[in-house]
Amino acid sequence: MRIGRFEPTSQVCSACGIKDGPKPLHVRVWTCQECGNVLDRDINAAVNVSKAAGLAVSARGAQVRPVPVPAQRVEAGTHPKSRPTTARQAGIALL
Repeated sequence: MRIGRFEPTSQVCSACGIKDGPKPLHVRVWTCQECGNVLDRDINAAVNVSKAAGLAVSARGAQVRPVPVPAQRVEAGTHPKSRPTTARQAGIALL
């Protein structure tokens, strides 16, 4: 799932969804003018990205956490032990 590079995730209140507008980068914490929530800029952006990813997954009808699927019979066995590689086979010059 991709979110657009210029999506205003740090400007949208993660509690009420109102776009509060751009802020200078030195503003790290802000208060939503609509609902009054005090939001950390980075955490708020992360919550908005997480919500957008969840909405996209549910819109496709996929489960967010699919149930475990057992391995196919051919995948469940052990693999044969490999033989050790000598220096000559690995392409290392002998001194």
